[in-house]
Formats: sequence, structure tokens, C-alpha cells
Amino acid sequence: MTKLAFVFPGQGSQKVGMGRDWAEAFPEARAVFEEADRVLGFELSRLCWEGPEEELTLTANLQPALVATSVAILRAVETTGARPAAVAGHSLGEYSALVAAGTLELADALRLTRRRGKLMQEAVPVGEGAMAAILALEDDAVREIVAEAAGSDVLSVANLNAPGQVVVAGHRAAVERAVELARERRGKPRLLPVSAPFHCPLMRPAREGLEPLLAETAFRDPAVPVVTNVDARPAASGDAAREALARQVDAPVRWVESVEWMTDRAGVTAFVEVGPGSVLLNTIKRIRPDAGRIELKVPDDLANLG
Repeated sequence: MTKLAFVFPGQGSQKVGMGRDWAEAFPEARAVFEEADRVLGFELSRLCWEGPEEELTLTANLQPALVATSVAILRAVETTGARPAAVAGHSLGEYSALVAAGTLELADALRLTRRRGKLMQEAVPVGEGAMAAILALEDDAVREIVAEAAGSDVLSVANLNAPGQVVVAGHRAAVERAVELARERRGKPRLLPVSAPFHCPLMRPAREGLEPLLAETAFRDPAVPVVTNVDARPAASGDAAREALARQVDAPVRWVESVEWMTDRAGVTAFVEVGPGSVLLNTIKRIRPDAGRIELKVPDDLANLG
């Protein structure tokens, strides 16, 4: 019997037009965008579907836009009767995963991610921080590079996405030093086109700004296991899920271990990426090559769930 995990992408999977075909095909999906427009007080749906791209990619807009799109697709998936054995989201995607588990209301997820985006952008002046993906090196080799390149700057591992695929973040000068060291050691590094250095200690002000808002928000106990980024295991309660979201802001995304928990402990045999793109399925192919992978590019792809 196939046991599914629903996984929800974060930033990096966006595109103008995302979610529009799902909203046109399913009233349940359209209702998500209508709720987002009401909750946020502006036409997020129009921004998702028509752009302009430079406005959509502003992190304060993009974070709730991706939550709305992912949850809209989720509502379409739910019409098939498919139910997950576990859920997880990469970074921002954890908010959508918590909506899927019944832990967080959609309206609260939208408000929180709108504010989260603003706080993360304001935490570090534009140009002072950076992120880089380092491919083709072992995790320990990347950690050695981080220790060597940091100097007096902040530099740390931000995402453990797949074997041989690690992202580092921190002060721009330190990230650039890490890129040069990775090249010297036959890695394949590249700077990422991001507006801030996410998931590193420079995000501490954003975490501190978000914590009071999280404290004011109702979190229910998860109806299905939600594997959190910071612990790579399920949150035991709504309170634990809330606390994990706070720690997530300035801590690494432990995606490899999260996928391993779902296959090894929850018995998941196939993953469904619920959101625009297939970024997470590409990482899962490297982490667990034998696991099934179901991509939902267009509404007709729902037939693949049967």
C-alpha cells in the first residue's frame, strides 16, 4: 500500500501565474485566493497570476503568495480523497504543512508569513548578506569551509537539502570567501539570487520580532505528523509546532533528515509536492532514490494520485 507524504516548497519555486489554473479548475482552490485577498487587504491573487514579477518576488509578498498557492493546490488534492501519512515543508513551506495538518488556520498562516517576510527583509541591510549553494562536496567538507571562511563575520550552514547540496548564509564577504574555497576544493558553488541571508544567526532580529505574533496565534495539535525543519522529527503538539517555527527563522533547514524520518519512521513510500514547481522532489530523488515522486504541475496531474 502506498503511504504518501505531502511536502510543501518554500522560496525559489515561484513564478508569475502560479495557482491560476488550479483556481480556475477547482472552486475550493479559488476560495483560498479569495480568502487571502480578504485577509491581507490587497489582491494577492492578481499579484500571483499577473505579476509584476519584481513585486511578486519581494519577500513580504512572496511568502504569503506561496502559502496561498500551496494551500489552493492542497484543497484540490483533498477532493481526491488522498490523505498523507506525514507532512513537511521546506522553510516557508512549513506554514503550509501546518495548515494541511489542521494545526494552523489559513488566515493565520497568511498573516504570519506576510509579517515574517517583512521582518526577514529588515533584519539585514540589502547587500550586507548573501547565500550560496555548494554542490559536489560532502557536508563535513562544507562545514570545514564555513569554519575557515567565517573569520570575524557570520557564516553558517543554512540548508542541508540533499547529499552534496548544502546552502551557506551570512555576511556577503564571508559567503564569497566560502565560494572561492569551495572552487579550490573542486566543489560547484554559486551565489543565490536572494534578498537576505535566511536561516543563519543574522536573522535573530526577525525571530525576535516574530515570536510575539506566534505567541498570539492559536495552534492546534497536528492531526497528522508534521516534521519540522529544525528538529527533523514531528512536533508533538501545537505548542511545539509554534516554538519550532520561531527557532526555524535563524536555524538550518534539516531537509535530508526530515525526508529520512518520513521514509524510515513513518513508512512513507511516495512524496507529493504540493505547490508550484518540483524543487523538493529533485532533492528527494537524491535522498531516497527508491521513493515514489508525484509532481502536480497542472490539475490533470491529480490523476497520478490514484
